[in-house]
Amino acid sequence: MLSALAFFFVMTSYYIIRPVRDQLSGAVGSQSLPLFYGAVFVVMLLLTPLFGMLVARFRRRPLLGWSYGFFIACLLAFVPAFMAQERIGARELGVLFFVWVSVFNLFVVSLFWSFMADIFSSAQARRVFSLIALGGMGGALFGPLVTKLLVRTIGVAPLLLVSALALALALALLLRLSTGHGRNSGGGSEEAVGGSLWAGVKELWSRPFLRYMALLMLFGDGIGTLAYALVADYAKAHFADAVSRTAFYNDLDLATNLLGALLQLSVTRWLLIRHGAGWGLLLPALVNVALLAAVALLGGVDVGLLGYAVPLLAVMSVTTRGFAYGMTKPAVDALYTRVPRETRYKGKNFVETAVWRFGDVVVTSAVSGLRLLGWGIGGLALAGAGVAALAAVVARRAGWSPDLAPDEHVPVGEGTKASA
Repeated sequence: MLSALAFFFVMTSYYIIRPVRDQLSGAVGSQSLPLFYGAVFVVMLLLTPLFGMLVARFRRRPLLGWSYGFFIACLLAFVPAFMAQERIGARELGVLFFVWVSVFNLFVVSLFWSFMADIFSSAQARRVFSLIALGGMGGALFGPLVTKLLVRTIGVAPLLLVSALALALALALLLRLSTGHGRNSGGGSEEAVGGSLWAGVKELWSRPFLRYMALLMLFGDGIGTLAYALVADYAKAHFADAVSRTAFYNDLDLATNLLGALLQLSVTRWLLIRHGAGWGLLLPALVNVALLAAVALLGGVDVGLLGYAVPLLAVMSVTTRGFAYGMTKPAVDALYTRVPRETRYKGKNFVETAVWRFGDVVVTSAVSGLRLLGWGIGGLALAGAGVAALAAVVARRAGWSPDLAPDEHVPVGEGTKASA
């Protein structure tokens, strides 16, 4: 319950700043995304050894405290910058804030799941990670609702204060969890991980499972970033000011997280318990193949949804992200309970940051180049369907990688208990 509540506040904080970030990309369109993602990738490479040093030298509790405390202070420091957004410029502020939000993801969201993989066993993870993720999905719904309620009243900059408060509440809960908390089965450790600063990079070449996860991250990122770039062009063409763009991206986040919550309540937990975490990787990849093939055939038309005409690009963005958060993410984090502790922190974070941002650079540059060559929505979606097919192949290998520790049996009776 504490884990789910902590993740609720983490995701509330993140989903308040996410549309604030996205309205900056919507102001400049997809042509500036390679610059944004290029800057992020360089910073991620520079921060990889720093994160390795912190994990190697600091115990779990100080690592959480210093990391989260730093980002609370940063949120407060960004308030005057966003109050002066028109004078600074969306492009200039966008580069800085894009980099910062990506670092936020490394030290806040990814560190949270590394911590969860450290205190739960494999069998426990398959039972409760979807429930903890559901707590986060509640925050991912609450954050956009708070943003929708407040953005037209108080503006963009004060939203960062609300995000800082949510992150402070998450930190308080995580510190309570960390105090004297090992694995429920009696294992686990509060001690520093130790090891090399570059262990995450080294393990990428030595551990098959991590290589599969890196490829899966690249392919999944390719699909997500393609959708993001197309939606950024749509937002630039249809919304003229920061408030309306923030509201549009906020609505996308709200729909995405409703889908993610529905999956976690209906399919994901059953799938992980009954058939294993590997299927939580494979099924979303197959859904993406079908979805992108449909976009390739139909293009960017509006479709009828619940009585509204909705751009098909928005449907694609919501569906791909909804399955990523509602099914793929809990499955990935459950698989990381079956690798050594150093891999959970250093290897996992390297894949989810540096590899992820490398994919952003490659995909956004490729989209810009193909657009210059005259490729339209249909051609780009067809390429995306091919990438999704490759992701399905890699997902099958990752979920049953031979270097994973043996999976623990989950008794049938335990699978019905909703205890996190």
